[in-house]
Formats: sequence, C-alpha cells, structure tokens
Amino acid sequence: DILTFAKKKPVFGTCAGLILLGKGVGDPRVHQFELMDVTVSRNAYGSQKDSFVDDLILKFDPENPFHAVFIRAPLIEKTGKDIRVLATCDNKPVLIESVLYLGASFHPELTLDSRIHAYFINKTKEIKNGKRFL
Repeated sequence: DILTFAKKKPVFGTCAGLILLGKGVGDPRVHQFELMDVTVSRNAYGSQKDSFVDDLILKFDPENPFHAVFIRAPLIEKTGKDIRVLATCDNKPVLIESVLYLGASFHPELTLDSRIHAYFINKTKEIKNGKRFL
C-alpha cells in the first residue's frame, strides 16, 4: 500500500499531499501518514476564491524567485527539529524537507518552472546513492 511505500521511499507532497505527510492537522476526518514532523492547518489561506501567487526565494536557488501558485493552501504551523525550511511566504514555511520527504503548501506543477521538481529528483538520486543527509 502507499503508506508502506512512503515509509521507505522519497515522497513529494504538494498541498493536500503535504497534509497527508504531516503529524498534526486538527481535523479528525483527515488520517495522516505522520511521516514529517509538521503541523498544518487545512485551507488556512482561504477558499478557492482566495487563491494567489507569490514569488518565493528558494534556499537552493536564491538568485531566481519561484512564482508559486497557492490554491486553498495549507498553512505550516509548526515544524520539528528534523525539518528544513526551503522557502517562506510572509515569514511562514511553505516549502520544507526532511531526510526522505519534500512538502509544499503551493502547487509547483502549475508553473513552467521545474526547479522544485528537479530538486526532488536530485534529492531522490542522492538518497539512492547514500549521499543525502540533512
């Protein structure tokens, strides 16, 4: 099943996928995988009509802003010590990682910019080759 896979392999969770990877959401209807030490709040940025775009500074490419699309985005409220913040929006984490996982509050797949996906692919290769540690 997907949880068995996710416990051993790199996973990139965007928006609802980030919620599933987390440990706390405050909604009993949501059954999380509890794989990332992160607490999130569902739809914290508002409804569909409150969707927005913002330019983010990526820690792995700070010279080139990433045009991020937020749609009913979850808010990352709390991160554990094993979480690295890769980008923020209004001083709130929106792109995070742990050893195996990458999580985004926004939708990088809705842009033509592939840097975040390339970062995840490279992370996966480094994990496979035993070169990736936080």
